[in-house]
Amino acid sequence: MKKILLIAAIAAGVATASAQDALRTTGIGSNWSVGIDGGVTTPLKHHAFFGAMRPMVGVHAAKQISPTFGLGVESLFGINTSSWGYGPKSATAFDNLYLGAYGTVNLFNLFSGYVPEQRVFDMDLVAGAGWGRDIVNSANGQYHNYFATKAGVNFNFHPSEKVTISVKPYVAWDMSDAGVRFSSAAYNANHATFNILAGVTYNFGPGFEAVREYNQAEVDALNAQVNALRADVDAATLAAAASQAEAAALAVQLDSCMNQAPKVIKEETNTLSSVRYVFFRIGSSKITADQMPNVEMIAAYLKNHPDSKVVIKGYASKDGNEEFNIKLAAARAESVRDSLIKKYGIKASRIQAEGEGIGNMFVEESWNRVSICTIED
Repeated sequence: MKKILLIAAIAAGVATASAQDALRTTGIGSNWSVGIDGGVTTPLKHHAFFGAMRPMVGVHAAKQISPTFGLGVESLFGINTSSWGYGPKSATAFDNLYLGAYGTVNLFNLFSGYVPEQRVFDMDLVAGAGWGRDIVNSANGQYHNYFATKAGVNFNFHPSEKVTISVKPYVAWDMSDAGVRFSSAAYNANHATFNILAGVTYNFGPGFEAVREYNQAEVDALNAQVNALRADVDAATLAAAASQAEAAALAVQLDSCMNQAPKVIKEETNTLSSVRYVFFRIGSSKITADQMPNVEMIAAYLKNHPDSKVVIKGYASKDGNEEFNIKLAAARAESVRDSLIKKYGIKASRIQAEGEGIGNMFVEESWNRVSICTIED
């Protein structure tokens, strides 16, 4: 039992030290609790387990030092319903009492770590020590005072953050040598009782606050990000200033333009555009009647401008055989040339006609069946 208590104390100390690195309370008044207990107690040996059982009531107050380790004080009273052993029966309401201190180790927080959210269920190892007294009311009896220890487990249910309901089985020992023969009384089952209590506890204070451990590498990384963002802000500020300067310069130019007197520019225009198109039907180099006005306009311009010349370039669409289309393109240029010479009397020296093969000037494929006539002044 001593080994169990020692291990529990060491584990609680380690858990407390580690918890202090990541958790803190909000003040000295936080994480206190008070509660009431009720249950039964019975001797472990030499008496009928249920026959010698009697009720027990008590109160307790505690402070949770860390999520894992807590300290408390308690007082317990055995109600006088039967005599313990063969001694005289007490005439008082209580025939024994206990007043002591105890420590708790929360197993869930010890092994699973603290979580800010309240668990619905957890468990505590409990160990305590204090003063015990057996009360008798007889001329022949004497009160028995003794040093007592206890060890057990608390099964805790948390219906809310403020209220805890616990089931507390534990064993208590009378550590004195009174009435013990041929052995030490320390942790002697002949001087021990089994107890089980149900307790209701009200918890005060806001609990523990989780804080992050200081990490210099993380701080340096965040500082680097802050410096990079500051550099970005400076660059954006400079860019904005440059944009404002450019906008101001453009505004000055706009004002200068708006303040200038309007200028009228007279452009010389021709009575005929410098380019005319003569379109052909598929597979044909014959100029149709609807295209003759374009040829006539070219002829009229050349007659009115004796120094002008015309360049005629014939094209074919992609439809049909490529070799045939190449010849067809040249024939279309020659067809316009012949019409200008034979019908309108334009000198051949003023006309240049050549085939350009398959054309791709227009998205509409049928428009590429054309002769393009360009006037050169």
